[in-house]
Amino acid sequence: MHNSLWDTTTISYMGCAAQLFFFFFFILAEFYLLTIMCYDRYVAICKPLHYGTLLGSRACAHMAAAAWTAGFLNALLHTASTFSLPLCQGNALGQFFCEIPHVLKLSCSHSGYLRELGLIGVTASLSFSCFVFIVFSYVQIFRAVLRIPSEQGRHKAFSTCLPHLTVVSLFISTATFAYLKPPSISSPSLDLVVSVLYSVVPPALNPLIYSLRNQELRDALRKMMTTCFLRSNKLHLFFCRTLIV
Repeated sequence: MHNSLWDTTTISYMGCAAQLFFFFFFILAEFYLLTIMCYDRYVAICKPLHYGTLLGSRACAHMAAAAWTAGFLNALLHTASTFSLPLCQGNALGQFFCEIPHVLKLSCSHSGYLRELGLIGVTASLSFSCFVFIVFSYVQIFRAVLRIPSEQGRHKAFSTCLPHLTVVSLFISTATFAYLKPPSISSPSLDLVVSVLYSVVPPALNPLIYSLRNQELRDALRKMMTTCFLRSNKLHLFFCRTLIV
């Protein structure tokens, strides 16, 4: 944000490390929370009578704490491992923020590079397990929804899952492509676009996608738009009368 406001393209070494840590921390915590939200929808639709038992306030607090703790530990390990490497390939990153693959390109330590790749593999395995859990949960959810006799009930169940499924699909597809795309199609402009898609777009869409399901918020938004429209019409009429006079 500072670079954008002041039109600069530099960042300090410690600032780069802090940026990488917080980016990895929040991106992993979000993915783990999306997995928990998937479990929430699975219990709500497939086991509604057990919802209060399986997802009480204490269980939700424990799962949220586990998501934040796992994200924090992963981010700490990756940041410490990445910035313990000697950087000898210059100091220019081909990205708009400090990202692990681009920092590793500046390293000249082969063993440290392999160590960080191993950590990325562990994180990828954990993330893949979450992905498998999400897919399995949605298979069970869709099977349960299709057994609902009323069309209104099916529509309500699908509308509950659609916002979450949209965010998860966008997040996973762009992040997977960013980190697993073949080097032959890699380019600075493509890396930039993909990074924006998985690091900026899903968090920006979250409030819009989830909040628009809230009837009170929709009513408030409709009232606000109507008020703005009426005020603009009154202002337009005032200026027209002023010009006529």
